[in-house]
Amino acid sequence: MYICNQNNFDLKQIYCEHLSEISKSAEIIIDLCRDLRVWVFQGAMGAGKTTLIRAICEALKIQGPVSSPTFSIVNEYTGEYGDPVFHFDFYRIENPLEAIEIGIEEYFSSGSYCFVEWAEKIPMFLPDKFALITIESDHQEKRIIAVKTINQ
Repeated sequence: MYICNQNNFDLKQIYCEHLSEISKSAEIIIDLCRDLRVWVFQGAMGAGKTTLIRAICEALKIQGPVSSPTFSIVNEYTGEYGDPVFHFDFYRIENPLEAIEIGIEEYFSSGSYCFVEWAEKIPMFLPDKFALITIESDHQEKRIIAVKTINQ
């Protein structure tokens, strides 16, 4: 595994050669994004978004199991000090206004970490500043994880 700074100083790329390196990738992402509360994860179906979020939650010492909220839209996890972490999956929503119904604005302004999958379904509700974490996969072991801060 190695990290590469791209010409754009905000963009970092993590080259993860094996799934066994996902925990180290998670630690690097935490270091890069620690000050942001909303983290958007993008990648094709099966690229490893939930797997990476699970590794990040493990590094953050989240209590209990971490799973995809595909049907519930949001899962709430508890950190080691009782602080909540929210995990969203908007893949199944049909209308972006469904995000308003679950209180997305309150979640995003809560000051808690919010990990968001399929945010492209709700772009109008993303905060002005967030971490964009893009995963490219060869559908085997290798991953290229790009991390960038977005200021809208």
